[in-house]
Amino acid sequence: MKKMYHDPVLLKESVDGLNISGDEVCVDVTFGGGGHSKEILKRLNDNGKLFAFDQDRDAEANALNDQRFQLVQQNYRYLKNYLKFYRAIPVDGVLADLGVSSHQFDEGGRGFSIRFDGPLDMRMNQTADLTAEHVVNDYEEQDLIRIFREYGEVKNAGKLVHEIMGRRGMGRITTTQELIEVIEVCVPEKLKNKYLAQVFQALRIEVNDEMAALKEMLEQAYEVLKPGGRLSVITYHSLEDRLVKNFIRKGKFEGELEKDFYGNPQVKFKAINRKPILPTSEELNKNNRARSAKLRVAEKL
Repeated sequence: MKKMYHDPVLLKESVDGLNISGDEVCVDVTFGGGGHSKEILKRLNDNGKLFAFDQDRDAEANALNDQRFQLVQQNYRYLKNYLKFYRAIPVDGVLADLGVSSHQFDEGGRGFSIRFDGPLDMRMNQTADLTAEHVVNDYEEQDLIRIFREYGEVKNAGKLVHEIMGRRGMGRITTTQELIEVIEVCVPEKLKNKYLAQVFQALRIEVNDEMAALKEMLEQAYEVLKPGGRLSVITYHSLEDRLVKNFIRKGKFEGELEKDFYGNPQVKFKAINRKPILPTSEELNKNNRARSAKLRVAEKL
């Protein structure tokens, strides 16, 4: 069952990036099916410790029976608070796999999938208030256009939202299939799957406040890591990758690199890999969902 939950992407490469030697304290901020956590535990000795975060209550079933392991059922944007609670600061390594798990995509009832009909939900945390149904049916037209352009990079967002607004006049859009039927008129058949993925991505990011949460996690990762500690992050789309790349290179998410009074760059990390590490052809053959993955590894200065 746990194997089916999620096939971990860039497993060896991302854990290699943490540079574990045995007795470190590490954090897996995206526990999911536990694949990366298991690999980290393999490399820790009896004095090591692993904290894992996941806000999705389905992930609790995958909790590891290991005295060195602690599952924190919270969004990773609360990383620092909970590590402080467990008196675990500073830590040696932080790993993040930002992808949606296969389990979430394959459960139609969660609303993430374009293949299985289900309610327009898309909440990573099932106890949160905001759902994709609320976004699609109750957001103002300009807000919807902004979300699809910014988070989904949908080029004809205006036409898409026009179709949604027209459909809203006939009653609420409550299922993924109903939304797909509205979307289909906006794109040629040969581009349909990519377009649907972009639209669903935009809604998922809005529902879960993913960009703001990622920024908070990265800033807190810097604060909780000890000097020489490692940050290993796997991204799946350009919005995520841009934030991670900028934070590693410039210590901030946008704007120019800041310098001190003497002209020295104010950087927080040293990039271990200048270019992102990509999945091998062998991994892509085994796991098609790894195709857009990029790994960036950095060391705290």
